[in-house]
Amino acid sequence: MSLEFFATLFYFRPCRRVASRTMRLFSRWHLEPSRLDQGRESRAVSDFQQFKRLSVRPLGHVRQAIRKGVYCGQTAGLAPGKQQCNVAILPLDCAMDFFTYCFRNPRPCPLVHVSDAGDPIMRPLGHDIDIRTDIPQFNIYRDGRLIETVSDISDHWRDDLVSFALGCSFSFEDALLSRGFRLRHIERGRTVPMYRTNVQTRRAGAFWGPTVVSMRPFSPDDIDDVCEITGRYPYAHGEPIHIGNPERIGIENLEKPDWGDLPDVQDGELPAFWACGVTPQVALRNARPSLCITHAPGRMLICDLPNTGPDDNGSPVRDSSHGS
Repeated sequence: MSLEFFATLFYFRPCRRVASRTMRLFSRWHLEPSRLDQGRESRAVSDFQQFKRLSVRPLGHVRQAIRKGVYCGQTAGLAPGKQQCNVAILPLDCAMDFFTYCFRNPRPCPLVHVSDAGDPIMRPLGHDIDIRTDIPQFNIYRDGRLIETVSDISDHWRDDLVSFALGCSFSFEDALLSRGFRLRHIERGRTVPMYRTNVQTRRAGAFWGPTVVSMRPFSPDDIDDVCEITGRYPYAHGEPIHIGNPERIGIENLEKPDWGDLPDVQDGELPAFWACGVTPQVALRNARPSLCITHAPGRMLICDLPNTGPDDNGSPVRDSSHGS
């Protein structure tokens, strides 16, 4: 049966080439580390200032800023009330195996939408969403190797490419914020820290790898409420897969995330770990397709869909196991 058949089971310009810009800066400043550090700090301050401005603007304004390459930062806290998605784009000849991988591992890979081959317009997710331009940054892989990070993939688009939208934990963060919980990475305009674990996913064809988790710290008195709230959002990875000692899931040093920014865990808080949409990116790198394009960690596709729980939006495609 075709990928299109399975996809019907659920519903739901000019931009800067960031990697090239970074290489130009590095070649210019490689003999002057202090200037390179100053440049990084300046860009971080600029991104944070843009984030603060966009955080109070409507979705249409945010999308245009991303589409035009004006904003390339993280998206947690932008367009409150709207669903955010991880994205993976790969050729049709390996799309069915990746679909199966997501189906077998619904906690880290909750399927929200699968496009038709060659169609960049994600109509079920938003009336004007163009997957080629509407994510702040994309990572481009060839044969499993990261070759470029860009803010527009129009030059890489092909008629055989299939786009997968997968649920993201940023969607449940809005619910936590509305209940008064603090999320310090959002307050500071940072990307949530993410880690590889020793929890293996269920393999499908060439796709395999460990579960990646994102971490947010909370008071022990709040943990039960946090689990109850996030458990309502299976599209957004649901409740945590682990709470407490990170070594039990293979994380040796919480201060050294594999992706994202450094954590801020205060005295008396417990780290809570959610299955993360970087998990399929690791599986994609292991599978080494000839071409694969993903969102850059922390930089999601913001949809028109309301950020509601499963009672309103249904539930993601899944089998009977959690497969995390």
